[in-house]
Amino acid sequence: MPSFRLFAFSLAVAWAAPSVAVAARKPNILVIVADDQGYCDLGVQGCSKDVRTPAIDSLAKNGVRFTDGYVSGPYCSPTRAGLMTGRYQTRFGHEFNPGPAEAAVKNFGLPLTEKTMADRLKAAGYATGMVGKWHLGYQPAFHPQKRGFDEFFGFLGGAHSYVNATEDKANPIRRGAQPVDEKEYLTDAFRREALAFIDGHVKDPWFLYWTFNAVHAPLQATDRYTERFAGVTDQKRRTYLAMLSAMDDAIGAVLEKLKAAKLEEDTLIFYVSDNGGPPSNGSNNGMLHGHKAQTWEGGIRVPFIVQWKGRVPSGQAFFHPVIQLDILPTALAAAGTTISPAWKVDGVNLLPFLEGKDKRAPHEALYWRFGEQMAVRMGSWKLVKAPGDTGGMAKAKLFDLGKDIAEATNQADTHPEKAKELMAAWTRWDATLQAPLWSPTQRRRKQ
Repeated sequence: MPSFRLFAFSLAVAWAAPSVAVAARKPNILVIVADDQGYCDLGVQGCSKDVRTPAIDSLAKNGVRFTDGYVSGPYCSPTRAGLMTGRYQTRFGHEFNPGPAEAAVKNFGLPLTEKTMADRLKAAGYATGMVGKWHLGYQPAFHPQKRGFDEFFGFLGGAHSYVNATEDKANPIRRGAQPVDEKEYLTDAFRREALAFIDGHVKDPWFLYWTFNAVHAPLQATDRYTERFAGVTDQKRRTYLAMLSAMDDAIGAVLEKLKAAKLEEDTLIFYVSDNGGPPSNGSNNGMLHGHKAQTWEGGIRVPFIVQWKGRVPSGQAFFHPVIQLDILPTALAAAGTTISPAWKVDGVNLLPFLEGKDKRAPHEALYWRFGEQMAVRMGSWKLVKAPGDTGGMAKAKLFDLGKDIAEATNQADTHPEKAKELMAAWTRWDATLQAPLWSPTQRRRKQ
């Protein structure tokens, strides 16, 4: 009889062991970044009737869509610096874009004093890869493979042709450090490379930073995608939608890959745009006021989704404000990495909020500084100084976004104490920041 009990115990342990191993597996981390996408330009947002984004929509249907998802800057490079570090980029002087590669200031790049998400996850045992647009430094010291990434395919600058890999001599498509003459439509090439990275790391936890240049200018799409929108008469909008559809196809292919490899429940996925849509590319910010390069809602409120099947609720909308700075601490928490106070991370781990363990708002306040522009959001109240506002900080405008998402009615005069409270909070935060390392108009003299 004792031997039977021992056998039964051993059998129970044998059955339990696989489930323990599965539970202990670190999840893959997939961070997808769109470029210059309008707030309304997702089917799941429900406000652009001409959009077709079934793959991205599926992330929201199987995860959580943030109605009030923000980025910490209204421009490409600063937002990426914040995302990579989990810190307001203004804390370390990365406030502006640098200009094109051939004219950028020599010191442009994510400061080497900062650790990236790739650095943190590599230290946690992850294979790390990047496919797409970098925009965090052109010099060798700032290369992705010097910033924690094992593998890199993409370009270092802020924009690129989709159809001519060799057009920009100062900003070539690279595999690692070596320029390549890519023949495919660039979004399709980024699809191919993302699939290859996953294929190469099926058995080990991986982090893929997948940063499309779609739907950033130049507006270029192949017939395969433009034919899907034959009924759209505005050619700019038609090309934009075609570029968006190509990106959605790429994301769909990766989601199918994860499903086929049985990695869906082992992969935490983030989707975000780097800023709001600009007028120049045919994007649609809907009811939001303003656009890219402005601290109005249209410049900083963006499409933002998280999916982690089996862990994060599906088909939910989350109404408290969140920010792309939260991606790093959320990913590190999922990976089992403890964040040291010495890292001075501004983002928060969103998992307890998404799982319903914490009912509070993740942030007491969110802040922005972009040159002479500023903004602060506390609860539903937002104080903002954006282009066209004169008279200094004293003339910042106050809006109740809960009732006025379009920022149409300035309430600074009717609620002066609230305006004063928000300005005091922003001023305290601003005092902790560093001066910009370069100006938005600064350019290096040609040697």
